[in-house]
Amino acid sequence: MGQPPCIVIAGPPGSGKSTVGPLLAQRLGVPFRDSDDDIVARAGRPIADIFADDGEPAFRALEEEVIAEALAEHDGVLSVGGGAVLAEGTQKRLVGHPVVFLNVGFAAGVQRVGLSTARPLLAGVNPRATYRSLLEARLPVYRAVATIEVATDDRTPAEIVDAIARELALEGTQ
Repeated sequence: MGQPPCIVIAGPPGSGKSTVGPLLAQRLGVPFRDSDDDIVARAGRPIADIFADDGEPAFRALEEEVIAEALAEHDGVLSVGGGAVLAEGTQKRLVGHPVVFLNVGFAAGVQRVGLSTARPLLAGVNPRATYRSLLEARLPVYRAVATIEVATDDRTPAEIVDAIARELALEGTQ
């Protein structure tokens, strides 16, 4: 039998993927990988620059490529970018992997992201409205690919990791 499937952490900006992912990996004693870091390493420049210079479609193509590689070769915890699950190819590749959807409400998400311009999709005239529509549009997709959903509002990263570990243990017994 091959390597165990990596555990994928998905969710919108501000859900805690970059914080919870490494903590979960540490808890499980496995390596951590972040697809955004892979993209930056591959492109040799920040994600905001890729969006600005090449456009979102080029970024999404690169994102899908690095996620495909990570899913094939990584046996730990993989955090993927907020929009990564929108790609049909990525959705298909996630089948068979435990996918943890970190669900964050609008108010908590806005507070956590700070609506910073470092997040290209939130730059613009009305970042709050953009964030709300992003949450509404992506929620069904996150739920469709997820095997586990964990609410993150009013929870510390440690509490979120505890909830995920409990769910993974339950999922492993079925």
